Amino acid sequence: MKHSANSVYDAIIVGGGHNGLTAAAYLARAGLSTLVLERREIVGGSCVTEEIAPGCRASTTSYIASMLRPEVLTELRLADYGLRMIPCDPAIQVPFPDGHVVPWWVDRERAKAEFGKISKHDAVRFVEIDDKLRKLARYLQPFFMEPPPEIDLSSMAHWSDLFRLGKRFRGISSTEIAQLISFLTGSLGEFLDHNYESEKMKTIFLANNVYGKHGGPYQPGTAIGLLFHLLSGGEHESQGFYGHVIGGMGTITQALAAAGKKFGVEIRTSASVKQIEVRNGRAYSVALEDGSEVRARMILSNADPKRTFLNMVTARDLPEDFLFAVRGIKMDGPCAKVNLVLAEEPRFTGTSPQASPLERTFYTLVPSLEFAERCYDIAKFGEIPQELWVDCVVSSNADSSLAPSGNHILTCFVQYVPYKLREGNWDEKREMLGDRVVKKINEYAPNVSGAIVARQVLTPLDLERTYGLTEGNIFHGDLRLEQLFFMRPVPGWAQYRTPIHGLYLCGAGAHPGGGVTGAPGRNAAQQALRDWNKGWFKAAG
Repeated sequence: MKHSANSVYDAIIVGGGHNGLTAAAYLARAGLSTLVLERREIVGGSCVTEEIAPGCRASTTSYIASMLRPEVLTELRLADYGLRMIPCDPAIQVPFPDGHVVPWWVDRERAKAEFGKISKHDAVRFVEIDDKLRKLARYLQPFFMEPPPEIDLSSMAHWSDLFRLGKRFRGISSTEIAQLISFLTGSLGEFLDHNYESEKMKTIFLANNVYGKHGGPYQPGTAIGLLFHLLSGGEHESQGFYGHVIGGMGTITQALAAAGKKFGVEIRTSASVKQIEVRNGRAYSVALEDGSEVRARMILSNADPKRTFLNMVTARDLPEDFLFAVRGIKMDGPCAKVNLVLAEEPRFTGTSPQASPLERTFYTLVPSLEFAERCYDIAKFGEIPQELWVDCVVSSNADSSLAPSGNHILTCFVQYVPYKLREGNWDEKREMLGDRVVKKINEYAPNVSGAIVARQVLTPLDLERTYGLTEGNIFHGDLRLEQLFFMRPVPGWAQYRTPIHGLYLCGAGAHPGGGVTGAPGRNAAQQALRDWNKGWFKAAG
């Protein structure tokens, strides 16, 4: 539907990240006139493929598709718009300083055999624990795709929420409840120390957890990653799915944009939102930085909670206790990204000469739990650790179209680093960070430092300035127990609605949180559509 300058949209989405595009597609599919406003010149938010040197493209921020929801893939028919993923196999791979490289194969029997080379006891224990984890994750799975319950017994609606919660746990045993609570509150390090004898085995599990999260592996609440990463993803709804996206992560958001346009979504880029206007307690319009204004019956913000409520909405339009809670959301992102173009493929010491290109793609450089804990301890006081945890993906081995023949793309996720530096600023320290990352990689792949053709370093400050991630937090708020489920983004407002009538939160700052899942976008759109069908917006406009 074409709109004149004076017409009113049914829905405006603030921010064209993957959740915003997902929400837009679902709203338009239901017949609502929908507009997406994106501040950058391209859509995708932190799920993009960008050229970092002539002819060389990288997934500049998000880099692996792990939990992209099968509902989103199938309902929006993303494969029809070019989305193709191939499983990471091994799902993860850890090279150790002694030259031993340990892959975690997708096939469990193959993984058990590999782990048996390290410890027969740990290989058997791996299967036993994997069975328990997968069963517990299945109890949590339904909550991923629905609003969390509001814990408030003052109305029948909230009692109904609690009954819904109880039904999800029908059949769970008291032992499983104890295990679930332990995983939600306990530390990854203590769990691993209790269950495994080999330090290498513990490190392999560490390499698959606490991504982008505050806290070293011995911090309370870090064990939750063991369950979080076993939630289903991919078109076949596989537990623990990890995928390389052909064309880079931007293929996901380009497919979402194309699906949305097919349903009638209008997308405007280079359209930076300055303010969400509120009249009589309800969302009224969006004011852009260029001075223009666009009206809508409902507005969904894909921006994080702090950017939305502290920057885009006038304080007088929100309750003070709500603002107080939003100000207290833990952000302070602990991550950075370094993207490299290389003149030759990285050669990781210990990798078999017979390994296929896909088997030479994914390496996590973290030698031990103690190393990770020490790294976090340094970063939490504002220092940049000398040695860093680096996740390496030789993405051109999975997808040769990303670089011309002879060149290779190495994209690196880095933690732990501080958002706030004790001394200096990130503009001064950017290249030092890049140097330290390259030095760490060179310990495992000695040919890398001499093969660099181009280098892009994205500090936590760059993630904020370029990609709109407040304090550089890739999850729109730390994934910790007090900021999850019915506590996300803040207690009392976990069901995508906000204190402003007609304003919804549809990004990773809402339940179920971060990662390229599409779940917050889909859930928020469905909540908004329920309200729409109740007639909440008929008088608007």
